[in-house]
Amino acid sequence: MYQSLHATISRHYHTKVTSYGIGFFRFLFGLVTLQEIFFLLYFNHLIFDPIPYLDVEFPMIPFFLGLWAVVAGCLCIGYRCQQSVIANYLFWIVFVNFTPMQRDFDGGFDIFMIGTNFFMLFMPLDKSFAIDLLRKKLQTPFQHYSQYRKQDVSILAYTLPVTICLGFLYFDSGIHKLFAEHWLNGLGAWLPASMPYYISPLNITGLLNHEFLQKTIGYSILVFQFAFVFLVHNARLRPLFFIVGAGLHIGITLTLNIYPFGIGMLIFYCLVAPFSWYRKIATFITAKSPALTVFYDEQCPLCCRTILTINHFDIFKTIDFKGAQTHAADFPALSSIEPETLMKDLYALDNNHRLYDGVNTYAQILIKMRYPMLAGYLLKTPGIHQLARHYYRKIADSRIRTPCDAHCIATTANNTPLSLYDRIFECEAGKPTKRSVHRISKIMLLLFLLQLNSSIHYGLFYRLDALKNTTAISSNISAISNSVILFSTTFLGITPHALYLHDHFEGYNHLIAITYQDPQGSEKWLPFISPEGRMESPNWGRVHSMWANIAVTPNIDHQRLSKFIMKTTAFWGNKLGLDLDATTFTIKLKKIISPPYWVKDLLKSNLSGSWQNIGHAKWHKKTLDLNLPQNINSL
Repeated sequence: MYQSLHATISRHYHTKVTSYGIGFFRFLFGLVTLQEIFFLLYFNHLIFDPIPYLDVEFPMIPFFLGLWAVVAGCLCIGYRCQQSVIANYLFWIVFVNFTPMQRDFDGGFDIFMIGTNFFMLFMPLDKSFAIDLLRKKLQTPFQHYSQYRKQDVSILAYTLPVTICLGFLYFDSGIHKLFAEHWLNGLGAWLPASMPYYISPLNITGLLNHEFLQKTIGYSILVFQFAFVFLVHNARLRPLFFIVGAGLHIGITLTLNIYPFGIGMLIFYCLVAPFSWYRKIATFITAKSPALTVFYDEQCPLCCRTILTINHFDIFKTIDFKGAQTHAADFPALSSIEPETLMKDLYALDNNHRLYDGVNTYAQILIKMRYPMLAGYLLKTPGIHQLARHYYRKIADSRIRTPCDAHCIATTANNTPLSLYDRIFECEAGKPTKRSVHRISKIMLLLFLLQLNSSIHYGLFYRLDALKNTTAISSNISAISNSVILFSTTFLGITPHALYLHDHFEGYNHLIAITYQDPQGSEKWLPFISPEGRMESPNWGRVHSMWANIAVTPNIDHQRLSKFIMKTTAFWGNKLGLDLDATTFTIKLKKIISPPYWVKDLLKSNLSGSWQNIGHAKWHKKTLDLNLPQNINSL
């Protein structure tokens, strides 16, 4: 097995592909992290306070979330990628494992994000769509941008994360699904989408009422998950896996209210997309010919850095840059300008041979680059134009020209520290390195064994009751296995993926909601659970998990439910500006069904049931007086 793995990695080690997919993936990963940070900031008191707003245990949480947002923002734009991804990895570990997020507010994708972030430590994040790439160019300002080669990377930067983070996850999830009756009946996608707590505002009742369609989707998911890890890297099948997998996670994002999980998985398909697609898209959006030619002083460091910066952000390649000293004589419109005058400004010619200089050149650059054209037109407006000319003239006249000969260009050093990817894949300058291949092979084998431990422990033995009534020896083995799983889950994101199985929905026949009386005595619903039983926005993601997966379950625990009624009423009561001590909250219950077999109009039936009052809650200073039946499951 090791020899086969080693041979495969060795064969692909120096196979180069475009880095566009990884750059786009880094950008989207940073955005997903940012939106989750903003979510945590909004629900800060609900998630982190023992009693929301009344007992604030972690007052510095917003400050650290702010720091995390800065790190995620740097990751988005590709600024100091190696440092940003390390800091982001540590933030995910700390917040997921050392705050209430770990137990009460599991986002459903936290462990996946940790595992993904671990692999990003070794990915070439700075090769495309990154400020770091521009920083490297600016270190050699006298080298024309056309001299920079395409930023291609090893194909292993794509295949290894896809195999571990997606392939192993899907296969492990498929094993667990084999023990769920509704999944074996082909209804794995249908049942969650028929439960009021789990659905988005999108009405898909028409689709849910087609039994054959729902069973086709359910069985297709099972086949897809078992086949993915073995076939996704086949060049001919890669487009099929991309379309099916992306469609699956788009469906989760649109139809269920666990959108962070859907989006978090969806962005991974930037790495699954066929490499040729990125080349074709780049060719399609690139201008057939430049719309503007800009002439600059080749011996001015500021001018050269300006050109490199503009070219870096010129996505559609609509601007061409030429050295004034070398190419001005080739254009009649410039040949009549005195050399000294030509060096004082940035000149440009469009396709109609109109000549621009100074601020007008910058305005045309912004307009021709397309996406910042609004800024270009703004730069031409009276008042702003005069102000821009004043500052432009001040900078242009004070710049220092530093002549640079061929020796200067050749000896300009690049002092950017090497990333972990560069150290592993690029330091040998294209030469085969047995040590690196062996190192990668051993790490892959270790990760495979860690995933195998988790899958066998929870996917087979646990579900086959093999861990019950164990002997002393097997008990010790189980303890060791649990310890290994604790490590692999905390730092590598390797964990059981037993989501929405029979033990989650079997007996799930209650919905619980909360209302309150306003000062006029009218009953109103907290902006939490709607009269239909839906989770209202923005109570999705990890707040949905708190209520629908922990507070209200097939076997409702009175203590846990009481705890989350306390947190929910305190949080939304303060958000709504209610006087908690003068407000009475009513706890309501509605019956639903969650069968493992297909039932027409199940969603409509579950949404239309009637509510009954089962208890009341009233705050007195910082204490909640809750009147609730001990055995709600029997109601």
